[in-house]
Amino acid sequence: MLRNHENISIITTLDDSRVDQYRSVRDADLRGRRHLCMVESEMVVRRLLASHWKIHSLFLSPQKYERLAPHIQDESLQVYIADVSLMSNITGFHIHRGTLALVHRPSEESLRVSSLINSLVEKKQIALLLGEGITNVDNMGSLFRNAAAFGIDAIILDGACCDPLYRKAIRVSMGHALSIPWATTESWIETLKEVKKRLQLKLIGCETGKNATPIWEINPTEKVGIVMGEEKTGLSASTIAQCDEIAEIPMMPQVPSLNVAVASAVGLYEFLCRNRFDNR
Repeated sequence: MLRNHENISIITTLDDSRVDQYRSVRDADLRGRRHLCMVESEMVVRRLLASHWKIHSLFLSPQKYERLAPHIQDESLQVYIADVSLMSNITGFHIHRGTLALVHRPSEESLRVSSLINSLVEKKQIALLLGEGITNVDNMGSLFRNAAAFGIDAIILDGACCDPLYRKAIRVSMGHALSIPWATTESWIETLKEVKKRLQLKLIGCETGKNATPIWEINPTEKVGIVMGEEKTGLSASTIAQCDEIAEIPMMPQVPSLNVAVASAVGLYEFLCRNRFDNR
């Protein structure tokens, strides 16, 4: 049964202006919608409701509202409720989960590398994941999910990377794009130098080649930065020059590489977790 609260609005028509922020959604233009990003799926929205993120509103089917209502602690949070088919017509994409939310994006200041470094500089153990040229949205989401699974403290992305707060990237990350601290930089090489200097990191580049060492022969330090690139382009020569070591995952000759989603999972487990978990 729907609760009778002032923050609950029932949407019954396609042209209801109250849900204009959800209308005709495209990932490419969502960044400019009053500085908002979109979250979908019940599990991810549950995590969102338990987080520190500032939520603009929820857009739910009646069934999903009943499931999520116990988790909505802020009684002032605006909730719009509509039939799933109407939700799909308003947003412009097929919705089969009946769960959407709009969230205020973090400030530019909070996404600066300097802010991230300042938050980590006193730590005795640091594990960073650094991404160069990762443009595939699915891979970006997987990168954040892997980072959460294997204990990465934060992620730094170069300016060529796609937005981690695209709707699909958040969904693929299982919501961890909202929980792992991250920053972006337009000065990639200078950033690599800065994190090495200020955080005393050992940078390990993940790449194949004649100068690469099998991944299991490299010993990470207590402060490590793992640098990953897109499968097609890999790491640039200038990035490799900044790395202290280059690690590769030896594979069969007929499979020369793995995409960054898979490679990051293998690399992060090897460097951070292989000796941490008791798998007996």
